[in-house]
Amino acid sequence: MNRRNILWSAVSALGAAFGASSAKAATEATPSNKLKVVYHLSDAEKVNFVLGNIQNHIDGVGGPDHVTIALVIHGPALKAFHAAQANPDVSKRVGDFSKDGVELAACGNTMKAQNVTLTDLLPGFVSAEKGGVVRLAELQSQGYLYLRP
Repeated sequence: MNRRNILWSAVSALGAAFGASSAKAATEATPSNKLKVVYHLSDAEKVNFVLGNIQNHIDGVGGPDHVTIALVIHGPALKAFHAAQANPDVSKRVGDFSKDGVELAACGNTMKAQNVTLTDLLPGFVSAEKGGVVRLAELQSQGYLYLRP
């Protein structure tokens, strides 16, 4: 009976030590396994809300070095990013996000429909040539978490 208690105590201690080391490893994010998130924006009335969410996300994780973010824009929302008509707050946020490494992808189909090119958009955009929804699917297949605020 005494041997059984000693053996059980030893096994329990090893299990607890292993569990603690696994939990510590899971909470220590390294650059290779940092969270990857793609935000989907198509509604023009949600532009400021989504840009605010992205900034809150960056701030909430301790800065842009702790998360990889992509923003895919298509449909009516893309008009808010036309350089000729963008509001100054949107222009500033896009510039900051571009410096922080946020991928800013404009749907190629929407660009054609709105008769704009990358040079007509705020600086920092890339074209999702196959379409915004295709880019969203590509990013999700690469492990990005999908958010549509």
